[in-house]
Amino acid sequence: MQRIELEIKALSALAIARQKAGGSIGEAVDYIPGTVIRGAVAAQILDLSNGRSADLTENGGDFQALFLSDNPAIFQNAYPSALQIKKHPVPQDRIKEIRVLPGTALSSKNKPGFKCKEKDREKNGVFDTLIDRFCAEAYGYPYDPNCPEDGGRVDAAGISFYCKIDDEYHSIKVNKRLLTRVGINRRRATSEEEILYSLEVLNESQEKKQTPVYYRGAILVEEDLAESLRDFIQQRHQNFRLGGSTSRGLGKVEINTKKPVDAKIDVSARIAEFNKKLEWRWDKWGVFGNPIKELPANRTYFTLDLQADAILTENWRRTTVISEKMLHQFAGVKDKDESLRLEAAYSSYEYLSGWNAAWGLMKDVELITQKGSVYLFSTTQPGPWIQRLGELEMRGLGDRTCEGFGQIQICNQFHLVFREERV
Repeated sequence: MQRIELEIKALSALAIARQKAGGSIGEAVDYIPGTVIRGAVAAQILDLSNGRSADLTENGGDFQALFLSDNPAIFQNAYPSALQIKKHPVPQDRIKEIRVLPGTALSSKNKPGFKCKEKDREKNGVFDTLIDRFCAEAYGYPYDPNCPEDGGRVDAAGISFYCKIDDEYHSIKVNKRLLTRVGINRRRATSEEEILYSLEVLNESQEKKQTPVYYRGAILVEEDLAESLRDFIQQRHQNFRLGGSTSRGLGKVEINTKKPVDAKIDVSARIAEFNKKLEWRWDKWGVFGNPIKELPANRTYFTLDLQADAILTENWRRTTVISEKMLHQFAGVKDKDESLRLEAAYSSYEYLSGWNAAWGLMKDVELITQKGSVYLFSTTQPGPWIQRLGELEMRGLGDRTCEGFGQIQICNQFHLVFREERV
């Protein structure tokens, strides 16, 4: 498959709600879901055909290959990439990669956040606890760390997206605002009494309206369609509208693309580095005495870190834990690895719905496993898994991966940031 990088510049506020509001305020997400980008591209293709979708879906047309085939294009989520350091905007070419912070990351309750000066206040840093929790359990100790700076309590970092620039970590957030609107009487075409509602929207500019807001995403598509899809988007880069209320001036964006590249991912180096650090940390825990159980010398450990919300199903039922059997199915491993073992799982859930513009109906309410969830696995047969895990990171796991759900990263490097080396 080929990977087409997307850079989305917001030209107006974006109203992208998690679900149709049941009350008077619609809450917005803090990124652009892949399903929204997918719908916008599909709408452009259908508009050009004057609604004659059959012309594109019959006889193996591009529309069918992109959206209806057995291997459809994968539209990944677009995460915010607008960052300011000391009130100065960071050029987009300096921001290499946007990642989701693992749910095992902790920070000080008093001064949470990455260690950088912001408004003349020093942060106490963020660190990860996955490896230390694993070691503590094996040594028979509860793991309840405190903040080395002030000895105070620590809590979940509360950071969704981060990037690394010049060996420093920075959190990335989006600004939102509420737009209040009045309902319209369709018969009289005037304002309707007692109908007032508010839309939460993503701002189209950063603080003080100095610079625009950008989002980074990607589309994974078969090689024979990559160039044509990229040209289609680039030629109409200012024609796309994302989210709701587009007839009221919201959702205008500019989408720029990069030349398609090979989407293949090699995870072997990350897995090797993770295991090296885990063994080193295990030896450090030796100061507390002998462990309850020794670290097996023949086992290889790896993590699955959700970079997007996932829809997971086991035995026809929704779940938030990836079992060994599920991982075999996701990776397409024919010869079952009896040694594969789930060592730890840190996950949370919520419910998600939406609106299907093509059908004019609400989407089903889904139980989703939230991005940032972490799963630690081990095996005595790492060889067959290396390539499979790379393909799994490329395509994602679970249901509706073509809409951006289930994107993962193998062995997120933030797991190697320990308490005494917090960033």
